[in-house]
Amino acid sequence: MAKITLKGNPINTSGTLPVKGSIAPEFSLVKSDLGILSLKELKGKRLILNIFVSLDTSTCATSVRKFNQLAAGKSNVTVLAISKDLPFAHGRFCSTEGITNVVTLSGFRDTSFGKAYGIDIVDGPMQGLYARSVVVIDEAGKIIHTQLVPEIGQEPDYDKALEAL
Repeated sequence: MAKITLKGNPINTSGTLPVKGSIAPEFSLVKSDLGILSLKELKGKRLILNIFVSLDTSTCATSVRKFNQLAAGKSNVTVLAISKDLPFAHGRFCSTEGITNVVTLSGFRDTSFGKAYGIDIVDGPMQGLYARSVVVIDEAGKIIHTQLVPEIGQEPDYDKALEAL
């Protein structure tokens, strides 16, 4: 269990992020077209998992916008924007914001992703949602960077995620 804060108030996650150097846990999440995308389908690509609470919060929306900009033109890099928002909300956000360099994925159907990555918030007002975090995975499926953002209202460290690539 990891401790983070929401506006300075302590809350807990269901576990800890996978260890750097380990193989990324498999997952299957829902795309904006309601199809399924699994990690194994992305083998051979460098991945940034931008995991967040909800697109309906300004910090989460900002992180998707920034990763969209930063991913543009990066060779063999796919950014996955992952939350429990419904796929319809993901699609609406991306079309409204002109987001084209990010694949949105929802964990609304299956709880295994949050458990495997240790990022389910288990108490407080955000209970049941994902903690803001970033996981970078190399072409072989190995985790090369992780960040659990200590305060939900803070943005992730974009530079460190990109440096890991």
